[in-house]
Amino acid sequence: MKATDRNVMRFHLQVMYGITVKSFEKRKDRLYMSGSKIFGVPLENLPRRYIPEFGLVPCFLVDACSFLLERAGTVGLFRKPGSLPRIKIIRAKLNRGEGCLSTSLPYDVSTLIKQFCRELLEPLFPSELHAALLKAQALSNPQDRTSALQLLSCLLPARNSSCLHYLFDFLSKISQRCSENLMTSSNLATVFAPCLLPPPNKAEMSEGRLKLRVLVLHTFIDNPNLFGVIPKAVMDSMEYLMNFHFIKDAKRGPRKRHSFKVMQSVKTVPWIKGRPKFEPPVPEQKQESSSGDRPAIRRSFGLETFPNVQLFRACLSGADKGFSPAAALLDSTPKTASKTPREKLKRLPRGPDAESSPVLTGVRTLQFTHWKKRRSL
Repeated sequence: MKATDRNVMRFHLQVMYGITVKSFEKRKDRLYMSGSKIFGVPLENLPRRYIPEFGLVPCFLVDACSFLLERAGTVGLFRKPGSLPRIKIIRAKLNRGEGCLSTSLPYDVSTLIKQFCRELLEPLFPSELHAALLKAQALSNPQDRTSALQLLSCLLPARNSSCLHYLFDFLSKISQRCSENLMTSSNLATVFAPCLLPPPNKAEMSEGRLKLRVLVLHTFIDNPNLFGVIPKAVMDSMEYLMNFHFIKDAKRGPRKRHSFKVMQSVKTVPWIKGRPKFEPPVPEQKQESSSGDRPAIRRSFGLETFPNVQLFRACLSGADKGFSPAAALLDSTPKTASKTPREKLKRLPRGPDAESSPVLTGVRTLQFTHWKKRRSL
């Protein structure tokens, strides 16, 4: 958010000056087939010309003001009306697209400018802004009054702002020659108040309300360079507030927002066991047993989680005759494998019956005597 945002300016007007502005930005441009007609049509349907420092301004207003600037010393300009028959003829020619201002009289052209502003379908100052302008003008502090009027001028649509800025700059140049034409900025504001700020009803036509409307225009005519410009004090204060909130939020850290919509978007993912980064080396014996055409019986039966069967192999008396227990078929470890130091240890029997007692000749082999011999003992 920047200080130039309209919402920020509305917030500043409401907090600092107690001025509430109605929203009028969502209006849609109306399609009006006017052809070359100039008077009584919407502002967006008029042919416009780009003027540096002002923007797009209606061509008729540019031509009429340029014509009157060359004759700015005319006494009573904008105060004395022109000839109605001549004005009707000029209007008809202008609506047909004919250029006839160069041969007209200054009073006729000045009257046409007032008619042009008054006959627009919507006034250059939108009606939603009138109450806020009058409230800003009624502020007691001159500095606050000027700042509030500047902020309100920044809320205007672009086409209205360009047209009004050009018009106020033109009227300011006319008032600078008031010694010749006897038209001060106050006189010009009084003449243009019904055209730019028309009262909507009879209640707004009181003397006090009409005076406020004239003072609003008087301020802009005397200071056209302030129109549409955000005051420096307001810019500094808004930037300070925004930087203060930014620093405050940065200290707090990111806020955790929990909402039902976010919880709905979460998808459940089945847990997958990750592979360890370090895999221990596989012994050669295990690799040899898994290779070949014979399927891995230990893996299919889940026996690889148990100790090696050869550690508990029992050699019966029929082992010499080629008998091999079933546990021997489950492991393919060769018998000639090298023994560990622990396997080389032998636990010898004690006593006179050493030959008939069970002997643990190694960790791998456990021998038992025949059951008949045990019975004889």
